[in-house]
Amino acid sequence: MGAPRDIGTFVVWDYVVFAGMLLISAVIGIYYAFAGGGQQTSKDFLMGGRRMTAVPVALSLTASFMSAVTVLGTPSEVYRFGAIFSIFAITYFLVVVLSAEVFLPVFYKLGITSTYEYLELRFNKWVRLCGTVLFIVQTILYTGIVIYAPALALNQVTGFDLWGVVVATGVVCTFYCTMGGLKAVIWTDVFQVGIMVAGFTSVIIKAALVQGGISTIINDAANGGRLNFWNFNPNPLQRHTFWTIIIGGTFTWTSIYGVNQSQVQRYISCKSRFQAKLSLYINLLGLWVILVCSVLCGLALYSRYHDCDPWTAKKVSAPDQLMPYLVLDILQDYPGLPGLFVACAYSGTLSTVSSSINALAAVTMEDLVKPRFPSLSEKSLSWVSQGMSVLFGALCIGMAALASLMGALLQAALSIFGMLGGPLMGLFALGILVPFANSIGALGGLLSGFAASLWVGIGAQLYPPLPERMMPLRLETYGCNSTYNGTNWMTTTETPFSTSAFQVHNIERTPLMDNWYSLSYLYFSTVGTLVTLFVGMLLSVSTGGRKQNIDCRFLLTKEDFLSNFDIFKKKKQVLSYKSHPVEDGGTDNPAFNHIELNGTDQSSKINGTRL
Repeated sequence: MGAPRDIGTFVVWDYVVFAGMLLISAVIGIYYAFAGGGQQTSKDFLMGGRRMTAVPVALSLTASFMSAVTVLGTPSEVYRFGAIFSIFAITYFLVVVLSAEVFLPVFYKLGITSTYEYLELRFNKWVRLCGTVLFIVQTILYTGIVIYAPALALNQVTGFDLWGVVVATGVVCTFYCTMGGLKAVIWTDVFQVGIMVAGFTSVIIKAALVQGGISTIINDAANGGRLNFWNFNPNPLQRHTFWTIIIGGTFTWTSIYGVNQSQVQRYISCKSRFQAKLSLYINLLGLWVILVCSVLCGLALYSRYHDCDPWTAKKVSAPDQLMPYLVLDILQDYPGLPGLFVACAYSGTLSTVSSSINALAAVTMEDLVKPRFPSLSEKSLSWVSQGMSVLFGALCIGMAALASLMGALLQAALSIFGMLGGPLMGLFALGILVPFANSIGALGGLLSGFAASLWVGIGAQLYPPLPERMMPLRLETYGCNSTYNGTNWMTTTETPFSTSAFQVHNIERTPLMDNWYSLSYLYFSTVGTLVTLFVGMLLSVSTGGRKQNIDCRFLLTKEDFLSNFDIFKKKKQVLSYKSHPVEDGGTDNPAFNHIELNGTDQSSKINGTRL
C-alpha cells in the first residue's frame, strides 16, 4: 500500500469512448430536429409539444440535477468530511414531496411555459421581470461553473485539453438544444444518466476488487472516522450537521426542483398532471441511486488513500481532482474505462448545460420576446427560440472563461443557487401559499431577501469560516515514500471554497465574520426564502393586501391535494364533479390556452377553472 503509485494516462480508447458519448448526444439532437415533422412551433421546441411521459422526464430531471459538480465534488466531499453527506437522501424525499404537492399543481393547472408567467398573473409584470432577470443571471453564472470546473479537474489529472473540452462541450450542447429542442434535451439526458451510472459502477466494482471487498472499504472508513452520519449539533455555523442538511438542504434544493425553470419546464411538459407528479417521484429513486454511488466512491477514495493522501502529498492540486486520480490509478489496465468515467462526468455537464440553455430560451421567449412582439407567427417564434439557444450557448461558454477565476466547485455552485434561488422560492411561496400577498409585498420581499442572502453569501466568500466550523477530517501521508513533513496534514484545514480572487487575508476577525459570515452555506437559501416571505407578508398586510380578491387558480387549494385521488374515481363522477379537463389527474395537458392566460378577463373564466 505504501509504495508510490504510478497512475495511468489517457490512451486512444479513452478518447474514442468520450468522443462517442458526444457524438451520440449530437445524433439524438439531429433525430428530434426531423422526427415527427420537426420543431414546427415554439411549443414543440420549448415544451416537447407537452406530450412527454413520466419515465424519460424523471430520468432527465435526475440527469440535469446531477452535474459534473456531483460526479467530481461529492466523492471528494465524502473523502474529506465523511459520509454525513448521505443524509441528503432524506432531504431529497422532502424536496420531491414539496415540489409535487405545493408547486406543481399550481403551475400545471395554469398551463404556462415560463414559471415567471405565474408572477405576472398573480402580481404584476414588474415582479415577473425581476424574477426573469434573476433567473437568467443565476443560470448563466451556474452554467459557467458547471462547464469549467470538471474540465479543469480532468485536464490537470488526465491531460485532457482544457479549453478544447470546454468549447466542445458548449458547442455540442448548443447544437442538440438548437436542433431538437426539449425532446432532444430529455432523451439525451436519458442516455447520459445511463453513462453516469455506468461510470460510477465501474469505479465502485474495481475499487472493491482492488481493496479486497466492500467490507474493507467500510472498515477503513469507520477507522478513519468517515462514517459520521449522526451529528445532531443544532449549531447553524457548522458546515454539515443533520440539521443543516435537512433544513438548509431542503430549502436549497426546493428552490431548484420547485420553482427553477430548468426543472419545472420538464415536468409541465408531461401530457397529464398524474404523469408530471409520477415523474418527480420516479426521479427520487434516481437521486438516491446517484447519491449512493457517489458516497460509495468517496469511501473507496478514502480506503485507497487513507495512509497517503494525494492532495496533501501534492499529487493533485485540488480536492476536485481526487476522483479522476483514483480512476487513472485503479482502471489504468482497462483501456476505455477511464474514458467512460470522463464521459460520466461530462454527461453530467451536458445534461445540466442543455437544460439551462433550453430553460433560458423558454424564459426569454415567454417573458421578454412575446410580450414585446405579440404579432410574431408561430414559425417566427420557433426560429427565434432556436436563435436564443445559440446565443445562450455562446454566453455559457463565455461564462466558463470567467468561472476559471473561481474556486472549488460544489460549494461555489450551491452558494450561487442559494443566494439567488432562495429569494425566488420565497417569492413563489408568497404567491401560492399566502392569499393576502400583493405586488408591493412581493417586490419588497424579493428585494429584501435578495439583499440578505447576498450579504451573507458575499461575506462568506470574502471572509471564509474558520477551520473548526468546517470540520475537515484528518488526512494522513505516513504511507507515502516521500519524507514526511509534520505540518503537512494541516493543509486539510484549507477552506473548501478558498476563492483566491476574492478572499481577504490577514485581517482581524470580528464577531460578524465569526457568526453571520460563518453560517453554513446550505442556509444561504433558507435566509433568502424566509426574509422574502416575512417582509412580503408584513408589507402586504400593511398595504391593504387583505382587501384584494384573488382568483383561486393562483393559490394552492385543498382540492389540489384531493385531486391526487381522482384516478381512483369512476370517470363519470369525475366529469360531473368538475367540468374543466385540466384538473383530472389523467387528462390531457391544458397547454397554451392564451385567452385564459391574458389575465384581463378572468371573471368569466373562474367558474370553469375553479377547483
